[in-house]
Amino acid sequence: MRLGLLQCDHTLDSVRHIAGDYDEMFARWLPAEWKIYDLQQGEQPRDLNECDAYFSTGSKASVYDDEPWIHGFANLMRRLQAAGKPFVGVCFGHQMMGHALGGRVAKSPNGWGIGAHTFRVRSVKPWMQPAAGEFRLLMSCQDQVLELPPGAEVLAGNAHCPVGMFQLGNMLGIQGHPEFPPAYAEALLHLRRERIGAEPVDRAIATLTEPLDAQLLAEWARQFLI
Repeated sequence: MRLGLLQCDHTLDSVRHIAGDYDEMFARWLPAEWKIYDLQQGEQPRDLNECDAYFSTGSKASVYDDEPWIHGFANLMRRLQAAGKPFVGVCFGHQMMGHALGGRVAKSPNGWGIGAHTFRVRSVKPWMQPAAGEFRLLMSCQDQVLELPPGAEVLAGNAHCPVGMFQLGNMLGIQGHPEFPPAYAEALLHLRRERIGAEPVDRAIATLTEPLDAQLLAEWARQFLI
């Protein structure tokens, strides 16, 4: 299976030594044949059949920002849906599903989502194998999907992020970051200490030693694409 990665940002030079760029993180999280599209540079698949399925990375941008490449991504999202092409959106990609397909994305009233968070499964699907009632992932976001697109279903969430994972037909959105290693998440928190605040950053860093379920989500993503 050939997977297309819609890359929506790049790691900063100062922290790239930790885990590489986002395409490298995805390749480690979900080993496969990947084709990379740098959306910020205007790269998009000319033919959606160039890949069997598509994934999207996170981004420091917001899906409602007035940028040409973001508008282009929204149009691509609608093309993917219309074509029935499998898609898995992570963080920014999850939010773009909500934004482009008729839902609403905005800054969360609960503030920054940082550190490791546990999401409880609210709707079990056949592709969720091995089965689990909850999963734990790293988060790094301000925006959230606050209103679902028509026809979408929440699959997992928690009090801080009620729409932690949702499905709309052939498309799956995951708000957390299964591709992030804890060391990279910690580096981001240190960079954003002044912006977020020392106390919440310290609390978030304290959660980074707890076990994560990134590989569970990798297997779920594989099963979703079959």
